[in-house]
Formats: sequence, structure tokens, C-alpha cells
Amino acid sequence: MATTFPYAIARSAPVPILVRAAGESQFRSLFATRPIERIEPNAAVFWEGDPANHVFEVIEGVLRLYRLLPDGRRTITGFLFPGEILGVAFKDRYLFTAEAVTPVKLQRYPRAHLYASLARMPGLSREMLAMACDELSAAQDQMLLLARKTAQERIASFLIAVARRISPDATPAREIELPMTRLDIADYLGLTIETVSRAFTKLKLEGLISLPSPHRVMLRKPDALQAVSGEDEPDEAPMAAPRRTVRSAVWPS
Repeated sequence: MATTFPYAIARSAPVPILVRAAGESQFRSLFATRPIERIEPNAAVFWEGDPANHVFEVIEGVLRLYRLLPDGRRTITGFLFPGEILGVAFKDRYLFTAEAVTPVKLQRYPRAHLYASLARMPGLSREMLAMACDELSAAQDQMLLLARKTAQERIASFLIAVARRISPDATPAREIELPMTRLDIADYLGLTIETVSRAFTKLKLEGLISLPSPHRVMLRKPDALQAVSGEDEPDEAPMAAPRRTVRSAVWPS
């Protein structure tokens, strides 16, 4: 059962692989007058196969994106956090289900209006192309994560990605909150829930993390955790994001 964790991140917080808008994002401005909708935990924003009639911006809370395999198993393809955009890269139908992990606030914008706006907003098409490229890059990273990394490397990568995501300067935060369940994490990382629990325990015993509660993780040695993840440090720290940003939907990158 999903937790009703009160999760909100500043909408200006940077994240690796995002579209950084110079000043006011034209894409984000489309949502300025749209009403805010509230979604309860475990309720779906849309279902896999539904007509893709809208794009969405998450204002508060966390969404999980998943597909069901023919045998009924669930594969989580990503999580969406505040400030992120969903639905840009779809064609006629949504390719997965978007479901609330926590209480969620979001805004929607009709795709038909979006395409009509391209002619009068020259920068909009560039933002949309950059977002689509970011989603492709993140999907490729996810393929590498599932194909090449061990269970412990996958958990370490997951924690580092969350820590970077909520940090105001894109360096790993020392304390993170995980509103999703261990089963959600398992379904995202291609592991069993028992393997996820063992990996968390091993990282804790090695002194890399501490677990004050099931949904709170302290990164005691971020550099060592980075090394375990198998990811190289970037050559230089990303520049701080402007006040307004547009983010890609697939995560983590």
C-alpha cells in the first residue's frame, strides 16, 4: 500500500538532464492559467492505452509510471516529482499508467492547444525537442542500469539520483525522503523486494547510509556511495538552474 507521504520539492530545484529555460520557460507558461487538480494516492491520472489528450505538470507530490506485462507483472518506468512535465513525447495514446504515490497536485494542458501554440511561440518547439532528447537519454541510462549493474549498484545509483534531484545545487543531498515503497523501488530497478531490502541493509552495515525511518535515508558517505553506483563524477558541477525550469519525465537519469 502506498504511503501518504507529504512530499514537495521546490519547483526550481535542478536535476541532472533537464531542459534549462533561459528566464521564463515558454512551455511552463502554458500552464499558468490552468486549474490545479488533486489526485489521491493510488488513483490514476491516466491509464496505459488511454488517448493522449493532455500534457501535465506536477505541482506537488510524486507519481509512479508503470506498464503491466502480459503475465500481470508490473514494471515501473519512472517517477515524477514536482516541476516535471509528463506527456510530451506521446503520440496518440499513453504508453503507461501514471498513478499517484502521494497526494498529488497537477495541472493539465490540451495537446491540441499545445500544437496550435507552436506557430506563435518560436521557442516552444526547441523546448519540446530538448525534452524529448532528455527522455531518450534517460531511457538509455535506465537500460544500462538494468542490464549491467548489480543490485547494490542499482540501489546506490537510485539513491544518488534522488539526492541530486532534491539538492538546490545538483550535488547529492545528505538526507533524502523516499515516498515510494520498497516494492515500487524493486519494480523500478528490476529486483525483488527481498533483494532491495538486503541491498539497503548492506549499504547501512558498510556505513554508507543510515535509515532513520523506512522513508528517510541519510547519505553518510556520498562519495563512497557514488563509487559503489559505478558512475563517474561529472567533470564540473552543473550550473545552478534558473528560477524556472522544464524537466523531462523519465527518471532517474
